[in-house]
Amino acid sequence: MAKSIYFFTREDKYYQLSNFAGFGFDLGGNRWKTMEHYFQAMKFEGSGHFIKIRDCGSPKQAKDLGQSRATPIRKDWDQTKERIMFEGLREKFKDRELKAILLGTGKKELIENSPHDKYWGIGPNGKGKNRLGVLLMQLREELKNNQSQ
Repeated sequence: MAKSIYFFTREDKYYQLSNFAGFGFDLGGNRWKTMEHYFQAMKFEGSGHFIKIRDCGSPKQAKDLGQSRATPIRKDWDQTKERIMFEGLREKFKDRELKAILLGTGKKELIENSPHDKYWGIGPNGKGKNRLGVLLMQLREELKNNQSQ
């Protein structure tokens, strides 16, 4: 695979790939300020905590609220979180600018360079699962295939 693209902080060239990037979208009858708002709120679908996260100010606030366990998360979360993430990414990347950025990454490996998250990113030792990067690469392939049809 060609050179890798790392993204995580606002200073990164491909920060738009981050769930914290300020690109909103509509999904499920709601307006989402960022992917982070959507993803964190979906842990609490059908509860008041869902609305609190949806309406909070920043993606950092959404993440903090979503990681609190004062309100229990949905029981099927581990089985549904990747599907939910992919559905949100599909909507986010319908934006013409974002779609062009994602497709412009070609065949490069996309890596969420999070030093904290070893599931969605590569974690503190660089050996995390990078599931966000993997899902973005899957979406990129889906978008390429749809363009050629």
